[in-house]
This record gives sequence, C-alpha cells and structure tokens, in this order.
Amino acid sequence: MKIAVTTASGHLGSEIVKAAAALIGADNVIGLARTPSKAGHLGVAVRSGDYNDREQLTESLQAIDAVLLVSGMDEPPKRIEQHRNVIEAAKAAGAKKLVYTSIQGAEEGNAFSPVVQSNRQTEADVRGSGLQWVIGRNGIYVEPDVEYIETYKKMGGIFNCAGDGKCGYTTRPELAYAYARMLTGQEHDGKTYNLHGEPITQYQLAEYLNQAFGTQLKYHSMTVEEYKDERIAELGEFLGTIIAGIYTGIREGKLNNPSDFAAAAGREHHSWQEYFDSLKT
Repeated sequence: MKIAVTTASGHLGSEIVKAAAALIGADNVIGLARTPSKAGHLGVAVRSGDYNDREQLTESLQAIDAVLLVSGMDEPPKRIEQHRNVIEAAKAAGAKKLVYTSIQGAEEGNAFSPVVQSNRQTEADVRGSGLQWVIGRNGIYVEPDVEYIETYKKMGGIFNCAGDGKCGYTTRPELAYAYARMLTGQEHDGKTYNLHGEPITQYQLAEYLNQAFGTQLKYHSMTVEEYKDERIAELGEFLGTIIAGIYTGIREGKLNNPSDFAAAAGREHHSWQEYFDSLKT
C-alpha cells in the first residue's frame, strides 16, 4: 500500500514519515508539505500539500491508499475547513482510509476547549467521510519541557497552574510508531485511541528532569488567572490563552485518561524512567 503523511516538514509529520518508511519501505510513503523542499531530507517522495488548496491536495493524493491527516495549527474555525479540504481531496483522489491526529483535553469550560471542539468536529467529519478511518487522540508532548530546561534552570523551577493534576504525556517518536501501525493495520479501522504514556504530575516531571539534567528544580503551582496573564504577556493573546487552557485542563483532570497506546502500537509506551534516563548528560 501507499500512504501519504501531511505536514511532513513538521515535528510530528516528519516523525510519522520516518516510522512509516521503516515499517513499509520509503518507496511506499509520500510526504505532503506546503513547501516540499523543507521535507526533502526525509528520504521519501514529497508532494505539495497546502491545507488551503483542495485542488492541489487532490492532485497530490493520487494513487494513495491511506492518508494521515496531521491536525493543523490555525485558529479553530479555519482549521475545520482546512481539514475538510484534506478529507474531500482524499475521497476525490480515491483513497481508502483516513487516519487523524486529534487531541485530548477539556471539551468545554476552559481556554483550550475551542481547539478541542474543532478537533472533535474533524473527528466527526472523518467518521462521516465514507472511508475507513482511525483516530488518535494525542497526549501532551513532553519534548517542550525538555527543550525548556535552560529556562527552568534560570527560573529555579517549573511554574504553571496544573496543580496536583496528572498529565498523559507522550513523545513524537512514540506517537509516530503508533500512527505507522494505525495506518497500515486493518485491525485498527473504526477505532479511536488515546495515545500517551503513564500520566504524571508536575512534581514528578520536575523530579525526572532533575534526574536527567542534574538540576534541583521544584514545581510551583500558580492560579489559573496568574498563569494565563503570564503566558499572554510572553506569547501573545492567542497562544498564551491556549497554553493556559492546556494546563487548566491538567489541573481539572482532563488530561488524565486511560491510555490505548498498547492497542494502537502493539507494545507498551516507553516508561518515563526509560525516556529520561536516555537524556542523561
């Protein structure tokens, strides 16, 4: 079979391309990217794939059996229509299967909810497409916390509004491993999977980071409003509000869900001890 992966130049899309190529061979994987040259290093054929151009998408998805739709990054209303362009293009091109990278989170009640709602709408569109489908609901990437280690060191700790809430973190390579199998295995068709590792608190995250980097970070809980104001001041209204909403969801238990990773991937998610041990300097 031939599969296509959208946003192949992005962090998650590129990892899925690599995992799929390892599973079924690079000749059977096509990357789609708005700027194909940015995905040229992946060792697979790359075609144009702008979410705003349905005609271009239809052309690029010719002779493709299964399409991996990576959720877009635009504001929710625009994102829904962009995803519909991919879905309709896949149908028009004759694809047989859609796999969608959705998210976990509070569907109502906090600042992240409009993003979650837009993903739920795309889930409904995928299920109603008439194609075979699989949906993954991703946990929260842990990589940004690792990449933020120097800032945490300067701050003297981790500061957010998650409180005692547990978060189902994951990594992009682990997600990619699962999605490669969801794309190619018929046993996954019609399933919706929560994809994350063992949920952990911010206190546990700080301790894992300490073990990996020899730091002495402590977690400091903020109020929701304090954290929202701080994030908006640094990141701007749109992104700051979304980040605050994610951590509010952790605080409310909306990211502490049963994981279906083993069912999707055919093996357990790596442990956090194993992951952070691999980062030791």
